Parts: sequence; C-alpha cells; structure tokens
Amino acid sequence: MTQITWLGHAAFELRFDSGEVLLLDPWLDGNPKYPKDHNLSKLDAIAISHGHSDHMNDVVPLAGRFHPKVVAIFETAFWLEHKGVQNTIGMNKGGTVDLGFVQLTLTHALHSNAIKDGNQLVYGGEAGGYVLTFKDGRRAYFAGDTSIFSEMSFIEELYHPELAFLPIGDYYTMGPREAAAASRLLKAKTVIPMHYGTFPVLTGTPEALERELASDGTKVWKLDPGKTVHW
Repeated sequence: MTQITWLGHAAFELRFDSGEVLLLDPWLDGNPKYPKDHNLSKLDAIAISHGHSDHMNDVVPLAGRFHPKVVAIFETAFWLEHKGVQNTIGMNKGGTVDLGFVQLTLTHALHSNAIKDGNQLVYGGEAGGYVLTFKDGRRAYFAGDTSIFSEMSFIEELYHPELAFLPIGDYYTMGPREAAAASRLLKAKTVIPMHYGTFPVLTGTPEALERELASDGTKVWKLDPGKTVHW
C-alpha cells in the first residue's frame, strides 16, 4: 500500500512500498497548513502541476538538498534548470514518464501558469495534472489547479482512476459543486479534496463536497495535514 500524507493546500507526500518518496506540488515554507513537525528525510521525485508559488515554492531548495528527479511541463522545467535544478524532466500533455516506482502521465488542466521571478511573471507553459500509475496497476488522478473540463471523461475512459485529488476551494479553482461534477466524469471511487481553507477566499469545504455527492456513492476522504493514511 502507498502512504499518503497531506502537507496542506495542494502538497502531498507519497511513500511507496519500495521506499521511494514522491512530492506533489510542494509548498512547505510559508504554507499556513503545513504540519510543522513533519520530517522530510527522503525525496526521490517531485511532480509539479504548474508554476504558481503555492505549488512549487520549495522545489529549488528541495532539489538542492535531495537531488530528486523533477517532473514538470517543458517550460517550467526549463526555468528550473536555469535556477540550478538538476535532474529535470520537461514533458508535455499526453506524455508519460516512468520513474521506476510510478508512472506519471501529464494531463490537461484549465488554469493559468506563470512563475514569479523577482518582480516579474515568467510564462511557465500550460498548467496540467497527472495520472499516477502504480506498480500494482492502480491509478490515481492528481488534478492540480483546474476548473472542470469535459476531457475528464477521457481520463476516466483511458485510465479509470480509482482515486482523485481534486481542488475544491473555489475562487482560483473549482468549488464543491464543480468538483462533484468532475468526480462524476472521472467515476473515481474516492476523492481527496485539496486546495481549500488555506486562505479566507478559499471557501469550499469537504462537507459541501460530501453534500453534493451524497447520492453518488463516492467517498470523500478528508485528510488531516501531517497524518499519514494508506491507500
């Protein structure tokens, strides 16, 4: 089983049976929901959905400390290379990279993507999400920041994800109503809500998502920051 630890906002640590650790959208420093007592002692790979600071703020220091593989859309990976990050894998939507312990397929997302570089905003390519294919054949979908989009039905058709990490906060992403509709397109058995409650403007809640999905039989798996669960 895979260990999943929510690090607040849209950041997750996944520890695989074989011991490798993958971080999704790491925002640790300055994240008010980050569990301060969490000990990150190992890191083999980072996957970035887009370049906004609340999703990749800590990539450069973590890369310098652990030297992981860093997966991102091509333009974001190119920017990171010029910031001294090694082992980048710049890919594009529809492509798959095999990290050995998990495969990552870059999917579409409906969101902006600019990197704050000093007082400038640098184009970071398009925002995306990932389908994670585990060694045992199970698949999960990490949406990143997005609105609902009709191609989610193709993600279901092609990959049949059992677990979906979906943003629910509203304002910058889907709210609970849109996330529930996305869940129906994806047909995932379980949804982990993310990107909510970090700031006052992110008003969506897991309870609201549960109400929207009450008649669908979909499990809304509300995680606590820093508490590890198994999937």
